[in-house]
Amino acid sequence: MEKMLNIEGMTCASCAQSVEKSTGKLPGVKEASVNLATEKLKVDYDESSVSLEEIYGAVEQSGYKAVADTETKTFKVEGMTCASCVQSVEKATRKIEGVIESNVNMATEKMVIQYDPAIVSVKDIKEAVAGAGYEAYEEIDAASSVDTDREKKEQHIKDMWRRFWLSGLFTIPLLLMSMGHMIGLPLPGFIDPELNPVNFVITQLILTTPVMILGKSFFTVGFKTLFKGHPNMDSLIALGTSAAYLYSLIATIFVLMGDASYAMNLYYESAAVILTLITLGKYFEALSKGKTSEAIKKLMGMAPKTAIVVRGKEVEISVDEVAEGDILIVKPGEKMPVDGIVVEGATSVDESMLTGESVPVEKAAGDNVIGASINKNGTIRYKATKVGKDTALSQIIKLVEDAQGSKAPIAKMADVISGYFVPIVIVISLVSGLAWYFGGQTGLFAFTIAISVLVIACPCALGLATPTAIMVGTGKGAENGVLIKSGGALETTHEIETIVFDKTGTITEGKLKVTDVIIAKEEISKDELLTLAGSAEKGSEHPLGEAIVEGAEENNLHFKKVENFTAIPGHGIEVTIEGSNVLLGNRKLMADNKVALDAFSETSDQLANQGKTPMFVALDGELAGIISVADTIKDTSVKAIEKLHDMGVEVAMITGDNKLTAAAIANQVGIDRVLSEVLPEDKAAEVKKLQEEGKKVAMVGDGINDAPALAQADIGIAIGSGTDVAMESADIVLMRSDLMDVPTAVNLSKSTIKNIRQNLFWAFAYNVSGIPIAMGILYLFGGPLLNPMIAAAAMSFSSVSVLLNALRLKKFKPSTV
Repeated sequence: MEKMLNIEGMTCASCAQSVEKSTGKLPGVKEASVNLATEKLKVDYDESSVSLEEIYGAVEQSGYKAVADTETKTFKVEGMTCASCVQSVEKATRKIEGVIESNVNMATEKMVIQYDPAIVSVKDIKEAVAGAGYEAYEEIDAASSVDTDREKKEQHIKDMWRRFWLSGLFTIPLLLMSMGHMIGLPLPGFIDPELNPVNFVITQLILTTPVMILGKSFFTVGFKTLFKGHPNMDSLIALGTSAAYLYSLIATIFVLMGDASYAMNLYYESAAVILTLITLGKYFEALSKGKTSEAIKKLMGMAPKTAIVVRGKEVEISVDEVAEGDILIVKPGEKMPVDGIVVEGATSVDESMLTGESVPVEKAAGDNVIGASINKNGTIRYKATKVGKDTALSQIIKLVEDAQGSKAPIAKMADVISGYFVPIVIVISLVSGLAWYFGGQTGLFAFTIAISVLVIACPCALGLATPTAIMVGTGKGAENGVLIKSGGALETTHEIETIVFDKTGTITEGKLKVTDVIIAKEEISKDELLTLAGSAEKGSEHPLGEAIVEGAEENNLHFKKVENFTAIPGHGIEVTIEGSNVLLGNRKLMADNKVALDAFSETSDQLANQGKTPMFVALDGELAGIISVADTIKDTSVKAIEKLHDMGVEVAMITGDNKLTAAAIANQVGIDRVLSEVLPEDKAAEVKKLQEEGKKVAMVGDGINDAPALAQADIGIAIGSGTDVAMESADIVLMRSDLMDVPTAVNLSKSTIKNIRQNLFWAFAYNVSGIPIAMGILYLFGGPLLNPMIAAAAMSFSSVSVLLNALRLKKFKPSTV
């Protein structure tokens, strides 16, 4: 079973490592992966070997708290008459696996229930209440409750801001007191260290203590994880600031005992400034993190909360209560509550939120509609086919969440380093402090060095470098109709050297159309020829015949009455129209009926060389003309392939067509390599052959028979209009049937990986240069000593700079024609 849990209390990459290690060690846990940016743990486990409670316990043991994503809903319960009824309903609902809390109020006849939506549905709750002998109806208002996760994050941002300005309120006067003399600011006599050293130290203690209390979470989390053997960034801050505070407290006691010399050796301002600056850094970090997950919030916000269904009469219910088979009514300007099929009415629908396609799509009876798309101009009735977690929007949200929660291979190096980082920093801090002390410096000097090393080290930047970029990258893709399923897929895509396109439905429309109407008799017009052919084929079920009928209908031609219809398998058809004999078919049909083709035999060959299928039309034994049919190339295919060539990617095409037809299509769109006459079951083997040449191969397809090839390729790309099976097998899903989204996916991957590399470079560079400076390397060669307060500011800046760099990806623009 796969489960996503929110983890509270994490602050850096070493925190993520601790949670992964402690949960990954449990028997039955197949995979445990933490995303620091989303603060979520994705755990894949065997329910028969390990329970969810044990996973919670393991997280707790490593010093953090695991919380499942929950929903709280209010239900109206009918049929209750006494307190025992309340007990029955509460017992029945609390028994459901995944229900955390259920409380029933007899006076209001309402039940408030908190549950895990990944395990429990509204239907399960209603059935449990019905089983107890009562009826439950969800209150519509409850459905419009705000997203609790977003609410929590907003509250966290507010708390961090409050902590910062309150800390600043005490820190600024403290800083002026301790450092003001350096810039010529005189101190009032009653707190002048020369005149009143006792007042001076007591005032500093009074100003520093509230800042320490405001930053208590650094100490509670930091020391807790330190004592459990999994120190994190908070441990470094807690050690540094508490050491500075305790040292200053001891100095204060000496001053109170009469030794005024200690008044000038206080570190109160360092402790307060470090905590204030790091809180400011955490505030900016929380603000930036909130922006990285905007794509998911946008998707979640799209879903309407209520629906109007026909149940005898029109009733408005919560969207969670819509059942498969319900008939829904949607008026102009409203959103489609769930996925379904139109049964009555016609309209145009804006599906841009899911497909990225800005042009509204016309819908009539029999057409599919997608939940959360916007009904533009007509009232329709449609039948619900997919509800709840099965709707396209829910699937996309799940897909994007999974991608944002996944790790790219590039992240592994940072993870390994950050896992050892904090213990190493603590050792470096102690060793460098002791080295300076035994090298002849004062205890105060050595103490400054030790605190600076502790405070400047920043595993945060390392931990945020990869997940934030992946979150923004996959979110940006979703906004443009490119759904990337994992961090691994996002990383691999930028290495693709060869892209193999399936021909039918990918490069071409997958639908036959009339491309040429050529007349052989002057007395007959093109429209007349098409009318004859369309009338003849009206009763045919052959794909070529259907294409001709559609071609005639598109030209608003009126069909003639047909008599004596005869199908000649492998050749064509023979009919009588208005007393004339009409033959429609291939060259063999014409030869059998002794119809002379003359120069049109060459015309037919030219059409065939262009990948078209020519069909001859004969009227009363004489050739009347040729109508050619072909699977037309999509408008964007040529531009997309040009774009891929510009990016240095080789483009191949795979098809079951004969070599001649395949080569004709390839020439039109600029394909480099043609794999023709390939049976559906052999497509995966062809992809494997390309991989054996040492190439990184992507496969683009849309059908069931493409699924094995999509799975075989290094990256499988499914066209969104294709089958569910193809989408399941793919690493990337293109919501539109637009091949321009293929270069968009490759470019997005390149931009994201470039961003991750920049982030990792700066995170490593910062620590590689910052720690030696804090250790006093510059001082050794006559340079300055790093003040712990400057170290704290630099540390906060490094995390925020990594986040801001990741947010630059929001400016990514998709490939256009």
